[in-house]
Amino acid sequence: MHPPDERSVMAREYQLISADSHVLEPPDLWTARVPAKLRDRAPRMERFAEGDAWVLEGVPDPINFGLNASAGMDPDATRPWMRWENVRDGGHDPAGRLAEQDRDFVDAEILYPTPRVSWSIVANEDPEYHLAMVRAYNDWLAEYCGHAPDRLCGLAMIPNCGVADAVAELERAFANPGIVGGLLSRYPHGGLEPDPVDDALWDVAVDAHIPLSIHVTLVAGMPTTHATKLPGDVRFYDVPNRILQLVFSGVLDRFPELQIVLAEVDCGWVPYFKEQIDDRYYRLGRGAGLKLGMPPSQYMDRNFLYTYITDHFAVRSRADVGVDRMMWSSDYPHVGADWPNSWRTIAADFSGVADDERDLILAGNACRTYRLGQ
Repeated sequence: MHPPDERSVMAREYQLISADSHVLEPPDLWTARVPAKLRDRAPRMERFAEGDAWVLEGVPDPINFGLNASAGMDPDATRPWMRWENVRDGGHDPAGRLAEQDRDFVDAEILYPTPRVSWSIVANEDPEYHLAMVRAYNDWLAEYCGHAPDRLCGLAMIPNCGVADAVAELERAFANPGIVGGLLSRYPHGGLEPDPVDDALWDVAVDAHIPLSIHVTLVAGMPTTHATKLPGDVRFYDVPNRILQLVFSGVLDRFPELQIVLAEVDCGWVPYFKEQIDDRYYRLGRGAGLKLGMPPSQYMDRNFLYTYITDHFAVRSRADVGVDRMMWSSDYPHVGADWPNSWRTIAADFSGVADDERDLILAGNACRTYRLGQ
């Protein structure tokens, strides 16, 4: 396998789509966009001895971004702290981003916010603040993606301080070119378990063909310093619980066309989990009064998709994961990215894989899910 040639890149053919990449929010994103009465409370970037970092209301420690901007660096040179002037332009400048995509032979990216920054906003319990910060981010993202909406494909943050506000903001943001889906941080009503009142948002998502994403986890509270010395070592710990919630709450029986992307959680665990939940449902479900329209694993095959960065086992096990449920991602510009050499890793992963299966995982599934090229 070789990277696409120059002609295919220039023609915007979708041969390689990263289903989970990130922006880097510019220092003035919120201070330049929120109402004047909230400006003093808005997220802001400050300079510290170690480097620059975000300071956010309710968060005790500054949020650095070095590991969120380290793609392309020697792993031995990466550090949690960085100066903003040393960040590549593409995280916040769309023209720069297109050049960075071309260098990696990537045709389009699905764009997520910086996790700890966005988590801090959606965990804020002040509804006025919460909504203003979410709207400001979505406005900036729409401007960014509007530069090249066929290649810069953003996910709008969905507020979680009430279902009506969640629906209104998702509809408002999705009307902009380049916004292709929504990002859940909690369930729309604000909790960590589904509630029937959330059906209003599921209904809008299905009716308007809006895929929804959970990036690694739903947000229980304000972020803290990483609890482990190896950040991201177990990324998929939260989403199995969300799968169980959405399956056994009846959401997916009521909304069979709802599509949920579980981002940056890898795929190798999926066959094991499908096997186990079917077995438990068969042995214990009826005695517990649980009744589903089909075995639990079939909801996973119908309603969920999974993004991975590097998962050799999943590619080998793709038939059991579900070839039409897997989406490759670069995680650019985060430290997990292989930029600008993603195709080298892809070539190693997909040696011996049939072309049609490879094409689905690298681009086709993302095109179908986000309706790209339609």
